[in-house]
Amino acid sequence: MRKTTLLKTFIYTLCLSVLFFNQQINAQVSITTINLGFTKACASEDFNSYNVNFQFTGESSLSASNQFVIEMSDPSGTFINPATIVGSSSAGAITTSPATLSFQLPEGTAGENYKIRIKSTSPAPTSSINSQAFAAYYKPQDSPFSINNLVSTGVYCPGGSYVLRIDNPGTGLNDSPLQYDSLTFIWYKETGPTTSVPYDDGDGDDKTLVVSEEGTYFVETDYGSCSPSDSFSNRVQVSEATSGTVDTEIVSSLGNPFCPSEDINGVTILSTLSGGIDYKWYKDNVLVGTDVTYEANESGTYQVDIDLGGCTASTSIDLVSEGPTSSLNVPNSNTIQQGDILNVIVTTNATDPTFQWFLNNNLISGATSDTYDATEFGDYTVIVSQTTGCVFSNELFFTINEAVDPFPEVENIPNLISPNGDAINDKWILPTEYVTGTNTEVIILDSQGKIVHQTNEYLNNWPEEEMNLTSVNLVYYYIITTEDQQTKKGSITLVK
Repeated sequence: MRKTTLLKTFIYTLCLSVLFFNQQINAQVSITTINLGFTKACASEDFNSYNVNFQFTGESSLSASNQFVIEMSDPSGTFINPATIVGSSSAGAITTSPATLSFQLPEGTAGENYKIRIKSTSPAPTSSINSQAFAAYYKPQDSPFSINNLVSTGVYCPGGSYVLRIDNPGTGLNDSPLQYDSLTFIWYKETGPTTSVPYDDGDGDDKTLVVSEEGTYFVETDYGSCSPSDSFSNRVQVSEATSGTVDTEIVSSLGNPFCPSEDINGVTILSTLSGGIDYKWYKDNVLVGTDVTYEANESGTYQVDIDLGGCTASTSIDLVSEGPTSSLNVPNSNTIQQGDILNVIVTTNATDPTFQWFLNNNLISGATSDTYDATEFGDYTVIVSQTTGCVFSNELFFTINEAVDPFPEVENIPNLISPNGDAINDKWILPTEYVTGTNTEVIILDSQGKIVHQTNEYLNNWPEEEMNLTSVNLVYYYIITTEDQQTKKGSITLVK
């Protein structure tokens, strides 16, 4: 009887184990097939979305919270820990096989042997098979850029060489690839109208190329199987000088004519041959610079003379600025009497100009024409704006001060002044019967009897210079002698 009970217990336990094992098998998900929707992944800021199709078994075991996750290997095809997750489904979104997922390449992706795999999260993650290897590059720079400041020709002296260099930041709207530290480059020499071959000078620096062979050269960013891309440079035709003086060109970074508003500083950069040992820039035959490039902000004829070490180059450009010029009919500083009017007129060559007038940085309401009748004292600004074509503005400034009457009506000769620069009682002011035009002699002496001022044309302007006033008041003496020999004497005390 006891043996029968033990046998039944054994059979019952065995059945439970088989049932549990079958449940575990049914609770697993297996990724059976991965098909890439591409042969290589060449991503950029403008495009970065790729699809992958896959099949799996174990649909019935998926929980409502399950997600399918795409993991990506390193460039050699090895999956590191923790895995790099590049895409996933929403919880419970995929319930049947086959299915499609999309993913994005991380910035910094660059290699030829990436792989992906797909895992489920609920039930417990199970690894899928790996995809086939594929090339993948994220291109942080994918637009044309400049070398040698867009100068299209280069010349080297006999027996010498010429340096080609990627610009940073370049000229105009140039997006230099040198701003991205991870990028590498391949230089090319053209072999025909549509053909070229890689060209290496062997110095290990792919940001520059030193050439001593005539030809046309350019450079591309190295994106492996994703090359060629839109990240390439202008062409430069390099030749050997056949005489002592060679021809070249000057390039304006903002074009010619140029619009100053396209640059934050209102300048265009003039560039020419690089690699010279001495540069001399001239504007209208006047020496203005000695650097490799020159920043110009106005129209004129610009010339550059270059010493290339064994030969020379010289060229010029008639540069035209499309920015307007404006001027006022009044000087920077003006003086008027209270109640007077200063008529200010703007002369400008701006197209469809607009005008804004300011007094002490406050907009003057209603002042929108090229003229303004100023009556108040203060600092004025007028902004002249060109509103069509090259949009640009000029700021013009002028000041109006109140006129100081050097001969005010006073009854008495003052014996106290304070020449401290506050425009109040700064000068020794005499009644009009003693000032210039009356042939009155005015003598001023210091405390030791030394004459410090003597005139028969007193202008109410003493002291003429700033006085070094101390805590001790200074005392001076005066002698006034009129034309009829009437004399007045007294003292003048100077205080702070």
